[in-house]
Amino acid sequence: MIEYLPIIIFLFMATAISLGAILFSLVLGKKNLYKEKVSTYECGFEPFQDSRSKFEVKFYLVAILFIIFDLEIIFLFPWAVAFDQVGLFGFLSMMFFLLVLTIGFAYEWMKGALDWS
Repeated sequence: MIEYLPIIIFLFMATAISLGAILFSLVLGKKNLYKEKVSTYECGFEPFQDSRSKFEVKFYLVAILFIIFDLEIIFLFPWAVAFDQVGLFGFLSMMFFLLVLTIGFAYEWMKGALDWS
């Protein structure tokens, strides 16, 4: 158990410093609220419509595309670093992974998710 003592001390100190900073700012921070400070801010203008309005589907499709290709890069970097160690099975596995992503990309392209109009 003595091996974990530095980690426990570090966690205790980090928690104490974080809570201390929060409490310090709550006690000494200025609390002068005024109408402009607590109002809704939208690029300097008054809000155009309700903040709970629905987004169009194309925004969600773009977000899904971003997540797909972000995950592709996350898996591609470690594979590229260890390319000489993964062998033929690792190479074929990554080619299958990239094939599945390419099929998904082609599907999104055919559905018009990349057309912004």
